[in-house]
Amino acid sequence: MAYHHSYRPKYKPKPVQGEQEFRVRLPRGNEMFGRVLSLHGGKHMTVKCADQKLRMCRIPGKLRKIWVREGDCVLLEPWSIEGDKKGDITWRYRQTEIDWLDKNGHLKDL
Repeated sequence: MAYHHSYRPKYKPKPVQGEQEFRVRLPRGNEMFGRVLSLHGGKHMTVKCADQKLRMCRIPGKLRKIWVREGDCVLLEPWSIEGDKKGDITWRYRQTEIDWLDKNGHLKDL
């Protein structure tokens, strides 16, 4: 929205202090939680999954903008072929989302 220079707001409204609502993405279908153990370069990494298996995961092309570090909590989807060994990362959680998931008992397997 374009403002005429005289109608432009002089300040941005500050967010309301206190507890704010936010949505947390939960696993759908074949997805599961995982914790990144090590990075291998080329957007490949080793992830310990909620089913206690180690998988070599990659970040698919449409999500290459995600910066993943060791220790991050991620959402991954195992491949249909070699699903016990490989998978794709579909989401990376921020610290506030990890706190919420842990508080509500979703990360007890990790």
